[in-house]
Amino acid sequence: MAGDAELTIDQLAAQAGVTVRTVRFYSSRGLLPPPRLRGRTGLYGPEHLARLELIRELQALGFTLSAVEHHLQRIPHDASPEELALQRALLTPWTTEGGEEVDRAALDERAGRELDGELLDQLSELGLVEPLDEQRQHYRIPSGALLDAGLRALQLGLPPDMLSRAMGIVEQHTAEIAGQLRELFAATVLRPYVERGRPEDERERLRATTDQLRPLTIQVLVHGFQRAVNDVIRDHV
Repeated sequence: MAGDAELTIDQLAAQAGVTVRTVRFYSSRGLLPPPRLRGRTGLYGPEHLARLELIRELQALGFTLSAVEHHLQRIPHDASPEELALQRALLTPWTTEGGEEVDRAALDERAGRELDGELLDQLSELGLVEPLDEQRQHYRIPSGALLDAGLRALQLGLPPDMLSRAMGIVEQHTAEIAGQLRELFAATVLRPYVERGRPEDERERLRATTDQLRPLTIQVLVHGFQRAVNDVIRDHV
């Protein structure tokens, strides 16, 4: 959406990929600033579209509606589209893989065999699949790659309890790493930017920096883990 173009509520909903009812619902909750009125027609600008995209990004991260409201309360209604775009860049999930929804037959096909109730329970407990109905005929797969790895591990005969504990160890330490890296980034990059008054000429550079940091950080983490595993193997052999 370029320049100061204005949209009707139908056009705004279409561009944001939501329904008109959703736009009205967000407006009623104060998540969107009021539109500019031209007669009886409400007109929406780039800032409304950017705010809708930010809301969708927060929801993709698992934010509840109340959490979305709390986050947006800290952002002024007159925040520019560029500032909102920067917020999105800082919040965008670091993986491009989205979840997928499948029925039971497709899940069995994915596994290469018919999954019995016990194995489905194990996959659910590991967080590799999420039942979407009480009949357990439809599932959400948060990560296809992780599901494939979990199925291979279970087929090797590894105890499910061991896999659950192993995933817990990984999640615990990666959460600590992510928290420390976030604090480092905030202290050395974000806070100085805020203290300088959020200069407009730095926003795009900061957003581009954030995008490039993602693959670099993942590469460093993978390399560091590989090196640590090699050191452990060498020390124990």
